[in-house]
Amino acid sequence: MIKTLFLLSFLLSSLFAETIMLADRVILKKSTRMLYLYSGGEVFSRYHVSLGKEAIGAKNFEGDMRTPEGTYRLDWRQLSQRYNKSIHISYPNEKDKAYAKKFGLSAGGMIMIHGTPTSWSLSPLGDWLPMLLDWTEGCIAMSNDDMEEVWDRVLDGTPITIVP
Repeated sequence: MIKTLFLLSFLLSSLFAETIMLADRVILKKSTRMLYLYSGGEVFSRYHVSLGKEAIGAKNFEGDMRTPEGTYRLDWRQLSQRYNKSIHISYPNEKDKAYAKKFGLSAGGMIMIHGTPTSWSLSPLGDWLPMLLDWTEGCIAMSNDDMEEVWDRVLDGTPITIVP
């Protein structure tokens, strides 16, 4: 009887357990400031984002305040004292480096998807108001609540395509 109850409770708990859908691709459309999570070719989640201060055009050089365009990987993540959580984008790729090198400049790096500064969450307005502006140095920023979801739904190695 105890074995039957144990088995029944296990089956019921697994039946009601929340399953988290994982993304197999991420697409950012800069023109609409929307980041999309895909699984099996279908969008299952979308988020409003902020971009680099110079949002139009692809990132070419370190310090140009632009968000890259192209296909990269989300290759590692970190907890950040400044931006809560962040996921690294594998920018620059070889094409990006070669372009910058033609001008004798660095392509830059350390482009992340990240949340908003911790201090913004303490504001009575929350962290959504700054998301109406492009304010980063080239990163992709989103509200901390949205970043929590993306953190849970995107594994290291997931491809990201950033389009104008």
